[in-house]
Amino acid sequence: MLFTLKKYIGGMMLPLPLLLLFIALGLGLLWFSRFQKTGRIITSAGWLILLLLSLQPVADGLLRPIEDKYPTWQGNQKVAYIVVLGGGYTWDPQWAPSSNLINNSLPRLNEGIRLWLANPGSKMIFTGAAAKTNPVSTAEAGARVAQSLGVPPEVIITLDSPKDTEEEAAAVKQAIGDAPFLLVTSASHLPRAMIFFEQAGLHPLPAPANQLAITAPLNPWERIIPSPVWLMHSDRVGYETLGRVWQWLKGPSDEPGEQ
Repeated sequence: MLFTLKKYIGGMMLPLPLLLLFIALGLGLLWFSRFQKTGRIITSAGWLILLLLSLQPVADGLLRPIEDKYPTWQGNQKVAYIVVLGGGYTWDPQWAPSSNLINNSLPRLNEGIRLWLANPGSKMIFTGAAAKTNPVSTAEAGARVAQSLGVPPEVIITLDSPKDTEEEAAAVKQAIGDAPFLLVTSASHLPRAMIFFEQAGLHPLPAPANQLAITAPLNPWERIIPSPVWLMHSDRVGYETLGRVWQWLKGPSDEPGEQ
């Protein structure tokens, strides 16, 4: 219940739903109250903020400092495990396997396979529980897609009980102990994930994937025309900021290895 409530409340506090509620409040004041000036200010402010968060320079300017904390892994240190954290997914057997990994999941998998190929003899670990309406877990979906891309099933470990990053860290600790491993997740999520894994008594090597904040040249119109693509980048900033606040408020577990 707490997990579901956290997801609902957190989802409504992300930029798009929050600003839509803000604008709706302003429209409500304009249509159904005598506070016309307040309604105009709220509606205009909500529209302006939504516009700014939908522009590439603003969205990527906010996201880049989070993503740049850890560079793409190019190290020579050999590891025994590649841990790929779960993300968005579904499972439709009629689809191409990789189509079932949505949003951030497929880039994480791709980077995980690249690192697995660079570490002969290592194993890949996929994490994540099943959605309530899906018989296939996040971890199993990742494993199936990896196998479709040539990763042998005997080198894959699935941890399909964790529901969030904190539980993923505890499950990995239980599965592999202190063995060296690369931690693969989205670049924006990695700073928060590293905290959970280090609190669990592990020493992960950070391996970011799915970088979104663009620094390469863009066409001028791509920088000045609002787009849902850039709004999604702002959404990642909001999601990770809320996650860090919750992480700080909750604090580390009193029992080592149970973060």
